Amino acid sequence: MTTLVADPPLRTAVVVGNPQPGSRTLAAAEHVARELSGSAADLVVDLASVGPALLDWSSSEVADLVRAVGGSDLVVVASPTFKATYSGLLKLFLDRFDAGTGLPGLAVPLLLGAGPGHALAAEVHLRPLLVELGATVPGPALYVLDRAYEDPSAYADWLERARPVVQAWAAGRTAVAR
Repeated sequence: MTTLVADPPLRTAVVVGNPQPGSRTLAAAEHVARELSGSAADLVVDLASVGPALLDWSSSEVADLVRAVGGSDLVVVASPTFKATYSGLLKLFLDRFDAGTGLPGLAVPLLLGAGPGHALAAEVHLRPLLVELGATVPGPALYVLDRAYEDPSAYADWLERARPVVQAWAAGRTAVAR
């Protein structure tokens, strides 16, 4: 396993749209962020804890979260699979981001699901939304069976393909900053 060493380090965020706080989805997203960046995420947004504020367009708490997530270099955006797509909770949050510029860094679309029948949901539904918001997605979306979320091998092939892209992006970001 190769870990990323970026100078300066990547600002990493995790956004989770599971209505259950502290979910398997959160654990999976934190694992992916740690594997791609080499350390724990700088910001973790478990949307279950934000709750009704997501419906209040004047909420300064949500506006602050949007700014912080939008200012991150790498964002892992995760949800359980609901009705063959991501959760409404996640959609409420992502609706706050400006199209084309709201997520200017890298974003990883991650869905957890009960079976392989929805494996394309992350690629077909969540990935295009993140791209619409301005994100660069470092490869195909990631779908993990929820019963395997604790198994590192469930992520291994995807991480092997995504790591070099993240490393190249981080190196380019560093070169531009200097």
